[in-house]
Amino acid sequence: MDTTRREMLAGAAAIAATAAVSVPAGAASRASGHVLDDHDAMGLAELVKTRQVSASELLEAAIARAEKHNPKLNFLAHKLYERARATVAKGVPEGPFQGVPWLIKDLNTHIAGELTEQGSRLFKGNRATVTSELVKRYERAGLVIFGKTTSPEFGLTATTESLLMGATRNPWNPERIAGGSSGGAAVAVASGVLPAAHATDGGGSIRIPASCCGLFGLKPSRGRVPMGPPYTEGWGGMSAHHAVTRSVRDSAALLDATHGLEPGARYTAPTPERPFLEEVGRDPGRLRIALNVTPALGTPVDPDVVAAVRNAAALCEKLGHTVEEAAPKLDMDAIGKASFAIIGSSIVATVNARCAALGIKPGPEVLEAATLMYYQMGQKTAGADYVQGTNDLMVAATAVSEFMNDYDILLSPTVASPPLPLGVINLSNPDIEAYIKAISAFVPFSGLQNQTGQPSMSVPLGVSQSGLPIGVMFSARYGAEATLFRLAGQLEKAAPWRDRRPRMA
Repeated sequence: MDTTRREMLAGAAAIAATAAVSVPAGAASRASGHVLDDHDAMGLAELVKTRQVSASELLEAAIARAEKHNPKLNFLAHKLYERARATVAKGVPEGPFQGVPWLIKDLNTHIAGELTEQGSRLFKGNRATVTSELVKRYERAGLVIFGKTTSPEFGLTATTESLLMGATRNPWNPERIAGGSSGGAAVAVASGVLPAAHATDGGGSIRIPASCCGLFGLKPSRGRVPMGPPYTEGWGGMSAHHAVTRSVRDSAALLDATHGLEPGARYTAPTPERPFLEEVGRDPGRLRIALNVTPALGTPVDPDVVAAVRNAAALCEKLGHTVEEAAPKLDMDAIGKASFAIIGSSIVATVNARCAALGIKPGPEVLEAATLMYYQMGQKTAGADYVQGTNDLMVAATAVSEFMNDYDILLSPTVASPPLPLGVINLSNPDIEAYIKAISAFVPFSGLQNQTGQPSMSVPLGVSQSGLPIGVMFSARYGAEATLFRLAGQLEKAAPWRDRRPRMA
């Protein structure tokens, strides 16, 4: 493949970087009689606070579940069981999530002295020298961290498969992807190990696995949740941290516990009018919703996904909102090139620093095929190209902001098909052109909100004819998570999903 063709497809990949709500065949109604099945994270915290269960009992129950399901599904990158037990023995803070077991993603989220391997052989054995501000906020909220979840190398693709850790499997169908890059987090929640887990999103990496695993996943506005130290933004501000959850209220309460300016940050998202938890259950009013089911690059969307989104639109109309087909007009070629320039340059900086520390050169022995492609192209990105890329994304953000003056919500698919088979979009595929085409076709919708900084959520409203989850994506104006939480609470009440879970042996 010639360089021009490769760069064009890579730019497309950077853009990418309800059928029914009844319980499908192969799913289980909500299990009863086990504390981890019957409560969300806020519910578990209430049990601890009222001494109906202890933090130690919850931790051991979550560890037992993890040990049972991880051998088959492969969602744990690192086990921090003894650290968690020591935390409980010392006494957990009386925060909103007191005593609730928690997992953090093994990607740019650090605990000093513990492994942070980024899903990469290049970082095998790497131990963090700092603790992330987000980790500190989680622990102040009472969460008990007992492990780190899997990620593809540097979070670069929409499946959680890596040469370092192997394939993370979807509990709905172990031959299918769990989504990425927060697939490990989503599998831990979907399989019943815990009701919520930390996740990150640089091009859909919270929302994609939420869709694939039947969960609620919200990507906050740029600057809402801390990312450092050492760096307070990722991929030029495209990356964001938050969580995948079963319930909407857990997502809101977690955001309340973690948002706000961090030391050294260049910017922060607008201050919310009230706690996000108070938005869940509030009347969203009559929302103006723009519906778009057509990818900008013209790739096909699976009929089950289209049906899921159109059914969600019909539900929104039934709830009193107005829906019309519309989409912002954008220079997608410029956006794709900009995203590639920023991501490629970021990979070069990360790889070069690690290779210098190890005294080695980057190559296929330590980097996967697609990662190496990004690295090689990033080396050719000039400083002026990077600046032009950031400028082009600011132009796009302005265009989307102007479009959103007429709408409160942009409604679209989260991904273009139900979960793919394993092995289709992993980074080790030596056929780079096939990889780029496949990833671009699978995730043509979710990257825009990272490129423009908007909050966006995947809501588990759909199910494919084969019984696999389908998420529907709702995006709001920059800083307007409150709108999303109000709508999500309304949807959760109108079309509840808590009883739809995969059958676990």
